[in-house]
Amino acid sequence: MACGALAEELDAMLSGRGWEVQERYDSAPVPAHPVRVRKTACYIVLAVLLNDQNEVLMMQEAKHECYGTWYLPAGRMEPNETILEAMKREVKEETGLECGTLKAPQDADAESLQARWWDRESPALPLRARDILPLMDLAVRYRDSPSHPMTLPEEMPCALICQRLLATFTNGAGDLWVLLSAVGSPHLPVSARTTSPCKIQNSIQAAACRLLKECCLLPQVTVRAHGVLGLQHLGKNAGKSDGVCFNVLLTVTQGGQGTQETPPELNGESFQWWKIEESNLRSRILQRLSSSSVVPIHSY
Repeated sequence: MACGALAEELDAMLSGRGWEVQERYDSAPVPAHPVRVRKTACYIVLAVLLNDQNEVLMMQEAKHECYGTWYLPAGRMEPNETILEAMKREVKEETGLECGTLKAPQDADAESLQARWWDRESPALPLRARDILPLMDLAVRYRDSPSHPMTLPEEMPCALICQRLLATFTNGAGDLWVLLSAVGSPHLPVSARTTSPCKIQNSIQAAACRLLKECCLLPQVTVRAHGVLGLQHLGKNAGKSDGVCFNVLLTVTQGGQGTQETPPELNGESFQWWKIEESNLRSRILQRLSSSSVVPIHSY
């Protein structure tokens, strides 16, 4: 087993970075067509920007269906954009913020009416939707006390929408194992998702469960998705690198947490468990397994 390369891959995941996605996937729909932005997939970017007073930047909607309500700057990514480029563009279009003043009412256009900093209390703003409130709270909490490394999108290409899985098993003695794909050089498993409208699976955890089922794990296995460790996307080669890879932290249990001394048995040779012996690496993984040490998943 190439422990050095695996340790590097794990270090990248735990640090919020990325790792190259190979053309071969450990679980993928058949046929697996490359993702194309605005044709087979639509990515929405949303920005939570805070000032020194922890006020959040808001924009007033100009669209007919939600005219006059307030929301965070957000919008659809365009082809050949990275995530950060799309976010900066939307913020500039909807708030006027670049390195200048905010959009005032006299600057209203089809994108938005105006922008302002809001302390989230007074005055009470009529919101387009309340789904942004947990995101604001998350941003303020992270700014006050970061619980995980800063997570920025890594500009690394991938053709499909997929998840790299850091699937772990721990026992009552504190021993830790990580699930590996043994096809080719050992690596963290990567599961791709379909983009077919009639078959798409909205849950990251559902995609992980599908791969683990393909591992032929024994029955009564529970999979829990803790959250996202990082995100990979390039967007600079439209039609060939429009995919996105979520690096997701999971736990696998069988028969109740702590009751099993060894990981669930795997049938076949495509996957294997790797016991983490190096103390620093084990400690870092266990720390990230705490509930507040990853970016939470809100879409199920």
